[in-house]
Amino acid sequence: MNLHTLKPAKGSVKNDFRKGRGEGSGNGDTAGRGHKGNQSRAGYKRKKGFEGGQMPLQRRIPKFGFKNINRVEYVPINLDRIVSIAEKLNTTNINLDTLIESGIINKNDRVKVLGNGEIKKSLTITAHAFSKKASELIEKAGGTVNVIK
Repeated sequence: MNLHTLKPAKGSVKNDFRKGRGEGSGNGDTAGRGHKGNQSRAGYKRKKGFEGGQMPLQRRIPKFGFKNINRVEYVPINLDRIVSIAEKLNTTNINLDTLIESGIINKNDRVKVLGNGEIKKSLTITAHAFSKKASELIEKAGGTVNVIK
């Protein structure tokens, strides 16, 4: 191997092709951008959802409905599930902390107790909301309902 025979690996060196540097370069005039139109201009960027001038999908599909920004989402929990948790933990006081520990809700969830199931012993239940039937069943069994605001 001699110094005068050293060459870079094949394909590792690429010629910089300089567009728009005069007619003699073979790529002057329009510099490979064609004639007129948006894509020939500097600073061209295709708009999001652009379909070549065809009416875009988001404009072809009709609008409907709305999202209520004031909607409050509740995690529904039925009475039978609360009773089973109370039996499992052997407690008469069910609040958000016990529901979080048992893995039913996350710490930021709002809870609504629904009246599906039977309740036989008195429980003190704390939640954000109660259905009418659930609060009647809890109070009939001798328990108390605590609403968090």
